[in-house]
Amino acid sequence: MACARFLALVLAAAPAFCGEYVVFSSGLKLHADRHEESGGVMRLFHNGGVTEVPAKLVSGFEEDEVVTPEPVAAVSENIVATGASTSQSSQDPRAMVRNAALRAGLPPEFVESVALVESGFRANAVSPKGALGVMQLMPGTAKTLGADPQDIAQNIDAGTRLLRELLIKYDGDVVKALAAYNAGSGAVDRYQGLPPYNETRWYVKKVIDAYQKAGGQ
Repeated sequence: MACARFLALVLAAAPAFCGEYVVFSSGLKLHADRHEESGGVMRLFHNGGVTEVPAKLVSGFEEDEVVTPEPVAAVSENIVATGASTSQSSQDPRAMVRNAALRAGLPPEFVESVALVESGFRANAVSPKGALGVMQLMPGTAKTLGADPQDIAQNIDAGTRLLRELLIKYDGDVVKALAAYNAGSGAVDRYQGLPPYNETRWYVKKVIDAYQKAGGQ
């Protein structure tokens, strides 16, 4: 599987905002509002949140002077904190996924491909294992992310944040990040890469194929 080539496609499609791009040693670039370094830890501030990574994984920063011409539809920053629910009947899941991707600094087509493979964008999807919603979050995972998996806005936002965190955790290795989203980080760490699970291998391939079909080369 051409991980490096796919990573390059993801980077090429990344949306632009004011702030900066964090460049990881793998070549992955993720958007951040700002950063702070202390005691070998790099704190990346983005969209009101903060992610801590070992400073040694960051090779540099690039200033972002480009602003997206069309504003992204605003979603209340208090959705998770207040438990406020968004009406499923008045929201387009695909548009919500796209907006969540832009807020997270990820290529919309990439997150859309995950949502497509996970649930077909169905807010009421329930897997045999109990994963819920558009981004198919397990209740325990959703709780860790501070989200109600049955609320479409919280489900999509949390799933997108998880994808970003996994990309950072695995230093831009898209295959590992997708495998961890499907099978859990424990499995990826145990096998030091893509686990030998048919379901996970199929899942990673389907997401990459969907992304390439949506705009990748």
